[in-house]
Amino acid sequence: MEQLITIFLDPVSWAALAMLIVMEIVLGIDNLVFIAIVTNRLPEAQQLKARRIGIALALILRLALLSMIAMLVHLQKPIVNWDGFAPSWRDVILVGGGLFLVWKATREIHHLVDPNPAPTIYGAAAVTRGFAATIVQILLLDMVFSIDSILTAVGMTQHVPIMMIAVIFAVIVMLIAADPLAEFFKRNPTIVMLALGFLLLIGTTLIADGFGFHIPRAYIYAAMGFSALVEGLNILARSAKNKQSD
Repeated sequence: MEQLITIFLDPVSWAALAMLIVMEIVLGIDNLVFIAIVTNRLPEAQQLKARRIGIALALILRLALLSMIAMLVHLQKPIVNWDGFAPSWRDVILVGGGLFLVWKATREIHHLVDPNPAPTIYGAAAVTRGFAATIVQILLLDMVFSIDSILTAVGMTQHVPIMMIAVIFAVIVMLIAADPLAEFFKRNPTIVMLALGFLLLIGTTLIADGFGFHIPRAYIYAAMGFSALVEGLNILARSAKNKQSD
């Protein structure tokens, strides 16, 4: 307890906490968009429950990983060295997560543009499998994003309590924003395609990062922000046109 008080009496710790909270919220946007998209495919009665479970799992997983932070740091050590190419377990996880994200986003895009989608089966067993598969997918992406954000946080502070507080705060923000974001996607279908494009971009970035080609996240989020701004203007233009026609 005394050590915790000492940490929070240091102004540097408060500055690190503020930066970590912002970082966790920004990095959590990718996760939140994925959760909103995959849960919207479930029956209406299960969507809220799936989002709650997915976000709760994100919190539990990140806190569990923080308790094993020493092990996570070792994930950055090279597994092998092939003529200068020395991948670590972190790289393997990022590449795997990126490939999964690209595959999932591509599949969702195909579902949206397919003029003759396969019929959906709403039997009890099919609904249960769909719910369980959605939770598993959320958990897999939670793990990838959690490892990436925690290893980034290690470079900002060495105090685990500060990291835990930042994670809890960011997950609370995710919990608050999840339902409005999902409803926004339902009301604006074109946004879903834009969000899937974001997921493709993030997946490609993870793959590149895993192979040692680091793309600054600031560039990625700037491009995403600009695209979202343009789409927002399109939504306003369509709304104004609809009001004029009425």
